[in-house]
Amino acid sequence: MQATQTKEMPQARVKIAHPNLAILGLMIGSFVGMFSETALNIALPSLMTALHVTQGTVQWLVTGYMLVIGICMPLSSLITKWFTTKRIVLFALGAFMLGALISALASAFPMVLLGRMMQGIGTGVVLPLMFSVALQIFPSYKLGTIMGLASLVIMVAPAVGPTITGLILAKLTWHYIFGLFVPVLVLAFVLTEIGLDNIYPQTKTPVDWLSIVTSTIGFAGIVMGASMASDLGWLSWQVLVALLIGIIALVVYARRQLQLPQPMLNLKIFKTKQFTVGTLLVMLDFGIILASMYLLPMYLQRVLGLPVALTGIVMLPGGVMNAVVSAIAGRLYDSHGAKWLARGGFLIAGIGALCLFFSNAHSSIAWLIFGHVVLMIGAPLAMSPVQTYGLSSLKGATSADGSAVMNTLQQVVGAVSTAIATSLIAMGSARQVGVAGLTSGTHAGFMFVLILVVIALIITSQIKNVQQHAAEPH
Repeated sequence: MQATQTKEMPQARVKIAHPNLAILGLMIGSFVGMFSETALNIALPSLMTALHVTQGTVQWLVTGYMLVIGICMPLSSLITKWFTTKRIVLFALGAFMLGALISALASAFPMVLLGRMMQGIGTGVVLPLMFSVALQIFPSYKLGTIMGLASLVIMVAPAVGPTITGLILAKLTWHYIFGLFVPVLVLAFVLTEIGLDNIYPQTKTPVDWLSIVTSTIGFAGIVMGASMASDLGWLSWQVLVALLIGIIALVVYARRQLQLPQPMLNLKIFKTKQFTVGTLLVMLDFGIILASMYLLPMYLQRVLGLPVALTGIVMLPGGVMNAVVSAIAGRLYDSHGAKWLARGGFLIAGIGALCLFFSNAHSSIAWLIFGHVVLMIGAPLAMSPVQTYGLSSLKGATSADGSAVMNTLQQVVGAVSTAIATSLIAMGSARQVGVAGLTSGTHAGFMFVLILVVIALIITSQIKNVQQHAAEPH
């Protein structure tokens, strides 16, 4: 009987010799990429002073990084149809390492920016492949656990970024932030070389250059427009023109993908309701996380007057809780599905956001830590289940398209939500002077987070529990 049960166990779509090593290499590379996304925020004042640039200029180290990610992610699926999976990942990790070295050794802003944008290539390619490769090399009854670990990467890395950066800057210079990436990426490179094989067939899908151009212009326009809005205002002509160009280019791109016999990215996957619902919830969850991760350090430093190192330490409990819950959420999905985990997760995140919304200049640090921890319980509790729910509805090569789409939109929403949070702080400061203005702006920012939570809770009503072979013997 046991032999029969074992024989009937679902198998991985693609069998490779060392799936655990392969996914570990991809996870480490993705962790560094997502860590890098928030790690630099807390270091921007130090970089402004050291490189003699303005705040508007230094912001390009964040904007330029996200811009390259937004351009590369939609291309990740096409690239897998031309080059072997191992070669792609090794190239991406190599680009990140080289970029990190250039930034670490640079003494002038243009070189730091060049290295930073090269790092974006690595993240833009490796991150979507982490999810799509996981779907191929592990059987369905393990997907909840594996995708939970993958979600841990994208949730924990941005959460611990400020903490680690704050501790580095307390003793060392900003160069060490970039230098820290290199040995970790070397480990990912070695694991990928040993464990990863080719996952997708190289069909040599014809390259449609108009699709590449419109995709690049579209995502660049949206990210640049949102990033400029924090300084220029959402109604400035520069922002409106950038957003309009981006939207028009994306409409042209989407129409073309739907018409091409062999599209660069198969957008017909949105006809699968399960994928669409999962993608929307992932976008909202990531927006909640990144907006909160921007608002809280600003509040701690500018309203409560905490130094950089202490700000990082205050945010550490939330980062630790994020890691714990992300790991558990994957296993819970294997046995319970996504429906109630998503609803419970967003409800808990809303309670955490409410705690932070009702804080003020006289609030204790313990209260802010509590609000942050509650938020970091809820958001990852929902993230892994909704991500697995959406991507597991796709089969074969379409899983690479789905991963590329989901991760691209996630980055765009992250950039836009951060820009909205920044704008709300600026509006509060314009209405009132000093700490009162910053407090008012931060409250408006957390109200925006609460709105995202409410929208997400409404969408969770569309989740249908899908059995992931939870009842089968393990």
